[in-house]
Amino acid sequence: MTNDIEIIDLTPENIAEYGVCGYKDAGKHKELRNKIEWFKTYYPKGLRIKALISAKGGYQGMIEYLPGKYAHRPVNADGYMFIHCLFVGFKNEFKGKGYASALIDACIQDAKSQQMSGVAVVTRKGSFMADNAIFMKKGFEIVDKAKPDFELLVHKLDSQAESPCFKQEMNGNLRFYQDGLTIIRSPQCPYTEKNVQAIIETATRKFNLKTRLIDLNDAESAQNNPCAFGTFAIIFNGDIISHHPISNTRFENIMNNKK
Repeated sequence: MTNDIEIIDLTPENIAEYGVCGYKDAGKHKELRNKIEWFKTYYPKGLRIKALISAKGGYQGMIEYLPGKYAHRPVNADGYMFIHCLFVGFKNEFKGKGYASALIDACIQDAKSQQMSGVAVVTRKGSFMADNAIFMKKGFEIVDKAKPDFELLVHKLDSQAESPCFKQEMNGNLRFYQDGLTIIRSPQCPYTEKNVQAIIETATRKFNLKTRLIDLNDAESAQNNPCAFGTFAIIFNGDIISHHPISNTRFENIMNNKK
């Protein structure tokens, strides 16, 4: 780390001070309040968030991970440390400086100290998830894939341990969402709050659809999600039409194309 940058361990006592994922004002943002309460629930179970703080640039990144038993993704990863999120650089000047690598190293060290089998992560190119490049550079290997383009990677600390995998029943769980519009979300990702009410109103007003809104309140529910993103999905008549949070305008465009 440079003199300007330090890695801060967020705790239930200081998370409101630093914020998370770009949200800084708990009084103003329900997204942050939801995240803080979720964090307090899972912190005693091993959830950790390490924030990258710049003296001049403020909050510039984070890594979030927890024991795979509690992963909010539809994976079998018990015995592994599981990374939910990795992000560096709200400002470009903080990208490409090795900070993401340092955050991954901190996670791997925690997994070693707890004598875990390794570290696992789900990746995808595009919004809301890190792609696999940074993890491949750190010695991770792809061990499973899920539609449309999700990958499950692992860095093994015990070469004899069984590899993690996506839950076999994930795609089959779509059978529970065959009729109408369903939005599934979890406070693990604070962005799952934004735009949802507007989407529900648009579905009613413009498409005459009643929305079924499902809040995932625990790891078990997230692991039974039919979408590999784990903490958000929009499903229409058994089809996943968005695998991550989207704007109301994007939702309208998707539904117009469904006609």
